[in-house]
Amino acid sequence: MKRKLSALPASAAMVLALTGSAVAGDWYPYSVEVWDPPFNMESPRKAMDYVPLEKAAKKWDICVSFPHMKDAYWLGVDYGITEEAKRLGVKANVVEAGGYTELNTQISQIEDCVSAGADAVVIGAISFDGLNNLVSEIRSKNIPVIDVINGMSSSELSAKSLVSFGEMGAKAGEFLAKAHPAGGQAAKVAWFPGPAGAGWVEAGNAGFQRAVAGSAVELVDTKYGDTGKEAQAKLVEDALEAYPELSYIVGTAVTAEAAVPILRARGLTDQVKVVSYYYTPGVDRGIARGQILAAPTDSTVIQGRVAVDQAVRILEGKDYQKHVGPALYVVTQENHGKFDPSSTLAPNGFSPVFSVD
Repeated sequence: MKRKLSALPASAAMVLALTGSAVAGDWYPYSVEVWDPPFNMESPRKAMDYVPLEKAAKKWDICVSFPHMKDAYWLGVDYGITEEAKRLGVKANVVEAGGYTELNTQISQIEDCVSAGADAVVIGAISFDGLNNLVSEIRSKNIPVIDVINGMSSSELSAKSLVSFGEMGAKAGEFLAKAHPAGGQAAKVAWFPGPAGAGWVEAGNAGFQRAVAGSAVELVDTKYGDTGKEAQAKLVEDALEAYPELSYIVGTAVTAEAAVPILRARGLTDQVKVVSYYYTPGVDRGIARGQILAAPTDSTVIQGRVAVDQAVRILEGKDYQKHVGPALYVVTQENHGKFDPSSTLAPNGFSPVFSVD
């Protein structure tokens, strides 16, 4: 019989998440947090075990919109969403806008999806505020809208499947602040939170800056940019040129992945350390190889699975949690051997799936 994670202290729940015993046989029950009241990241939270439906009552058509598929983070979300659609027996149509500058494309793609007869819409939003009119329009047609991963400010959303990126940023900052406490050895840090204006980026930035305040961490620069590898590599190169005494590069998973070969080529691997504030296969490899120090995981695959289950529950008039996110924990070089990647990463060799029939 499985023990309830919600009845365990946080440290024990993290051990279960790392060892994978919480997902043995299937992905659920999974340790999550529920915000109450929902849609406010400052609301109190309670722990629970998330258990999805066994099957959908009918073959619902779910439209799914991503900002892009440029990195393996969104590949993990795609895996979670499409696998859960298959498990529940519903259709999924996945579209991707091409990048965080493509808000109009995302809006147009979603409008086309709805016109084609989608029963529900799951959105990984490019902009925190920029899709609110669209959400209102879709909800006026009595179509559920689920906010996955990135966050939107609309009060008309049906549900959210996401974590606090403020806490993701804070966990990365806490890792550094613990290594460099007030009065300790100073560390110069360049920080790369991601594309300016995205809700998850602004939250991550605020959380990180709060966490390092008062420590010996000196934040020498904050560089925003798209999460394409080329864009982040250029930002890293610029920071290394501007700050020759740099101690850390901290930022998006793409930043961390781009930084590793750049530091190696410049002979700076021993001087400049790397931390990511979310998790991808590249970050996973970097931690395993000793090239990246640590990264918090938000169980990306699970967020995608929960979003699909929320949509089906709403469509079928069944009880559902309005605001859910997996419990966060930090993967380091020390505990990496116990980490089960199935909650967070698509399997090796997985290619993007855009349609589930």
